[in-house]
Amino acid sequence: MITSIGRPRSHSPSPDGSQIAFIWDRSDASNIYLISLDGGWPRRMTPDRDAKPYWLDESPQWSPDGRFLAFTDKGHSWLVAVDGGLPQKITSFTSRATTPRWMPDGHHILVTVERDDRQRILMTDHSGAWPRPVSRGPGDDSDPQVSPDGRFVAYLHHPLDDLDRTDIMLADIQAGTAGPVTKTPERENTAPDWSPEGQRLAYTSERPGFFELFILDTKSGEEKQVTHLGHDIDDYSWCPDGNRIACTVNRGGSLDLAILEVDSGRIDYLRSGGGVHSRPHWLLDGRTLSFEYEDPAHPPDVFTIDVGTRRARQLTFSTPPALAVLDLVTPELISYKSFDGVEIPSVLYRPRKSNGAAIVYPHGGPTSQYLLEFDIWAQYMVAKGYTWLAPNFRGSTGYGTEFERANYTSWGVEDTQDVLLAANYLSEFDEIDPNRIAVYGASYGSYLVVSALAIDTKHRFACGVAKYGDCNILTSWAQGDRETRVELERMMGHPAASRNGYWMGSPVRQVPNIQAPLMIVHGQLDKIVHPLQSEELVEALKNEGKTFEYKTYPDEGHGLLRRKNQLDFYANMERFIDWYLL
Repeated sequence: MITSIGRPRSHSPSPDGSQIAFIWDRSDASNIYLISLDGGWPRRMTPDRDAKPYWLDESPQWSPDGRFLAFTDKGHSWLVAVDGGLPQKITSFTSRATTPRWMPDGHHILVTVERDDRQRILMTDHSGAWPRPVSRGPGDDSDPQVSPDGRFVAYLHHPLDDLDRTDIMLADIQAGTAGPVTKTPERENTAPDWSPEGQRLAYTSERPGFFELFILDTKSGEEKQVTHLGHDIDDYSWCPDGNRIACTVNRGGSLDLAILEVDSGRIDYLRSGGGVHSRPHWLLDGRTLSFEYEDPAHPPDVFTIDVGTRRARQLTFSTPPALAVLDLVTPELISYKSFDGVEIPSVLYRPRKSNGAAIVYPHGGPTSQYLLEFDIWAQYMVAKGYTWLAPNFRGSTGYGTEFERANYTSWGVEDTQDVLLAANYLSEFDEIDPNRIAVYGASYGSYLVVSALAIDTKHRFACGVAKYGDCNILTSWAQGDRETRVELERMMGHPAASRNGYWMGSPVRQVPNIQAPLMIVHGQLDKIVHPLQSEELVEALKNEGKTFEYKTYPDEGHGLLRRKNQLDFYANMERFIDWYLL
């Protein structure tokens, strides 16, 4: 049942507001579907779109006349007619293209391509004609957003000499020029979006310490900070009247749905507490929003809401009856003190009846956050009696820039201590045996698993599960793809200048200290964390005579997306955890 639950996601309403395109993760694929707002069964628009992790995928883009959808698949941009027919590739001129964006004429299309080891924004057309550049210069450019009149393109620029900086750029299509809208060293400005009349440009900026919403008048050059919430604005969308903005606000692990009045900055929460709202979109009538929602007891689904009456209507239904009858656990938001007194916000699942054991789950990223989202594997393990604690260790997003950057230049050191102190916190529970606590993580969470087992002289964890993570960040820097390498340099610096930090943050050098059994899993197609990272760890474990299990999946990348592999992994992990903890 766990692996049969599909994920409707990444939705986008049609220009006339009559139907919604969305991606549905099911049957080992991430195909695009259409559903009418009047109801009915979804129509499948793509025949064989590859399965993609939802956190790395893009929403389908409607053409201005509503006749076509543009999307990314297999490293290219494609178009598919809403009335039917096979998708047509429009980026044969490159080996990699993403983020297609329609120009208002409905003929030209912007795409982001990899060129000369840099991301560039190009303009092609409906037929895939030879493109012309929109962005130029050193650095990476991405996320183009076209003004309603088609004259300007706002996009993100990532300079090479300041990897913590992201600027909003404005390109004049007619003049062929481009210049910065924001100039903020060591700070990110992101998510540009044009107002309906095309004079104002909204974006989020972390200059205030959180990602607050700003609006720039492109004619006068006047910039205004609209929100002063002390919380991150996550997603947002302009209302057709230009006076309101729908947004989601990150408040302690819950993403709340709100309406913001642009002039006054007043915010009104439509739905809040206990779950995750995402991707709000205004429909043409100016009173209806579409959005996605999930919480710990309900899988993700697509909804609409009448802003006036606040009545929500569910459009997709991903909860099978077998799941609906189960008594799932609602987690608690807690925090505990780390070694230096820093509070570590966390999500705690407590079982109805404890089996005396617990699992600590550090998330991936590290710039990510464990939210009040649907986690069916956590629910499964909690139903077996395990206590489940997901710490948002230093380096996590959602708690301000200072907290997010607290592990810069020191991966695997203080954030690992945060994970170890999670075991201390659980050890104080009367129902938990301190000798029966495991640590499990994927990606950066997997790296923290290995780090925790390697540096802990008290050996607090009885076993660990490491899912496609690093063990040596110096060799990982050399093995990963370019985007991953730049992201590592952004937080750790270049290894030529930060050799000691890379060395101290590589737990493979401390494998002799590992005492707990370790389960290691990796996809052999992984381009983010190369499978050689697990090979290096396994070789070190063998040399030291350690106890471990090692499993690879030849048809998986960074994430286990195929059902047969998910079933295999979950069964093996359940057996492994039960064996060493129960």
